[in-house]
Amino acid sequence: MINVLVNMPVQPERLNQLQNMPGIRVEVVPYIEERHRLPKDMLRDQHVLFCSTPPDNIEDMTALKLVQISSVGYKQVMDIGLVEKGVRACSAQGVVDVPIAEWTITMMIQLARDMRGMFRNQDNQIWDRSARFQTEIRGSRAGIWGYGGIGRETARLLKTMGIHVRVLVREGIKEREHIYCLPGTGDPLGVLPDQVFTAGQEIEFLQDLDFMIVAVPLTKDTEGMIGEKELRALPETAFLLNPARGPIIQEQALLKALTENWIAGAALDTHYYYPMPASHPLWKLPNVIMTPHISGSSQSTHFLDRVWDVFVDNIARFVDGKPLLNELSQRQLQGY
Repeated sequence: MINVLVNMPVQPERLNQLQNMPGIRVEVVPYIEERHRLPKDMLRDQHVLFCSTPPDNIEDMTALKLVQISSVGYKQVMDIGLVEKGVRACSAQGVVDVPIAEWTITMMIQLARDMRGMFRNQDNQIWDRSARFQTEIRGSRAGIWGYGGIGRETARLLKTMGIHVRVLVREGIKEREHIYCLPGTGDPLGVLPDQVFTAGQEIEFLQDLDFMIVAVPLTKDTEGMIGEKELRALPETAFLLNPARGPIIQEQALLKALTENWIAGAALDTHYYYPMPASHPLWKLPNVIMTPHISGSSQSTHFLDRVWDVFVDNIARFVDGKPLLNELSQRQLQGY
């Protein structure tokens, strides 16, 4: 018997499917998103945990074999002893590829057409038909830093819009296996980019871009990896978009780039503080669009259905000894 502890909002159809699997015993606890502790007696005999954030006393899960988290980012399972205990872990990669890619396209058009400026004109009853409000993005050059699920779905949409796509990855693009992907989305074979750059070619990648999109997870390697050198390599006419994680870009370097016009503007969905303090200068910069980490979240239209699809599929794979979807490597679980 495999004991499964669910600390997630329930998708009734999928929960019923899980409960009807032979050899599976399911216990559901009220959903807790923030850091928390659970009773030791509840945790002791659980083999599988499905959660947003593991409990602070995860060490009490002495029988634990598998953790499934509900986010694409996996910082909450880094360095919590899973590798040392031989516990496997899987992310929710692929679940929010579509809404984040759609946010990215929306922001690109809003930045290119200065929609913030147009909305200010509307608020002040100003009739202004300047050319800056009429820019099209077809034929522009977009760079995607990272090429996971979000990067691949973004590339697919960009290509349909006639945009030149270049990608920066660590070691080259590979065909993806055992990664959750909605049919008809993304780039599973890795064939869409017009240009591919690898580690050491960052400056070459950034030059001549109209848009630069951050699409890497936050790890020890990526925290602060975009700083003054990288931002100055972008053209003054370029826009920066960050739906990934705020601290990937150095905060002070970003502020200087935006206030000193190293770049034309930015759209930011991920931030340095949660919530962003009212006094933070990013709120008032006229060339910045800020959204409160909603490009792809647990309230996205199909989030719950998709994350439960991943989990139920992974339980079946776990029972059958098949490769799991979105399994994190030991290196990733150690924060790299």
